[in-house]
Amino acid sequence: MRVLVADDSSLFRTMLRNLLSSWGYEVVLASNGYEAKYILESDDPPRLAILDCLMPGPSGFELCELVRERKRGYVYTILLCTPCDSWNSQGQSDLLEGFRAGADDYISKPFNPLELRARIKVGERIIRNYEAFDEEHAALKFEASHDPLVRIWNRRAILELLTTELSRAKRLQNLLSIFFVDLDSFKRVNDNYGHLVGDDVLRNVGEKLCRAVREYDHVGRYGGEEFLVVLPDCPAQAAREVAERVRQSIGGEPILNAPTVSITASVGVCQWTPGQEIRELVRRADVALYRAKSKGRNRVEVEDSIEADAI
Repeated sequence: MRVLVADDSSLFRTMLRNLLSSWGYEVVLASNGYEAKYILESDDPPRLAILDCLMPGPSGFELCELVRERKRGYVYTILLCTPCDSWNSQGQSDLLEGFRAGADDYISKPFNPLELRARIKVGERIIRNYEAFDEEHAALKFEASHDPLVRIWNRRAILELLTTELSRAKRLQNLLSIFFVDLDSFKRVNDNYGHLVGDDVLRNVGEKLCRAVREYDHVGRYGGEEFLVVLPDCPAQAAREVAERVRQSIGGEPILNAPTVSITASVGVCQWTPGQEIRELVRRADVALYRAKSKGRNRVEVEDSIEADAI
């Protein structure tokens, strides 16, 4: 772990650098508040900082406030360095000011190496605990929004993304298209090869869908063997071309090689038109998908608004 040491005393910086290095830390030095501020505002600053209360440029108090204000969501442990008379009234006032500014702990000059190491270890433990919590939170968030089998957006998440993109299209008067992909006669795969093979087919289809779209498009499993693709700033004709690539990718060669399994897909495309809400947009895409199925499957159909309104 990297540790920032900011102090205008070269002796103190050298002592801390030697101690921290011997304990296995990577030390970053700053001789004044300006250097420390530059380091703390960088893209990847040290997570643990030892700051002198008073030094040229921004003081340790000011740096604490800056870090807590500008680096929200980024976990630091900050130790303030106080003079040896920190227990007089002025020293105690400085400590209170430091804690109010966002410091987590303090050390007094001259410091006791054992005490310093203990406080550093506590600060490191706080950071590690926060990192573990963030990792667990990210994992839980991923599981809540992704399909457990295919590992793409689940139905709730893809509909939320569609809602967001629809709101953006309304606000900016942008284009927006969506399409449903439904695997033809998928039940036969499960019946002939078993559900584990069927799961592999679904995963492979999900991968093909993700490779076929742009980075900022959205792909989700709508349910069963049906997928929903959201294409922001995309007209119907361009969406049709993407859908055709998807159809050919799925049906152009065996979806699995061991065992050899082939399957085709039907796709229903539609473009949002002003005044329509999400329920109508999804219904129109479903109409196009129904048409593709009724015309023999393994094809792409683009929704016709007049025909859709008549159904």
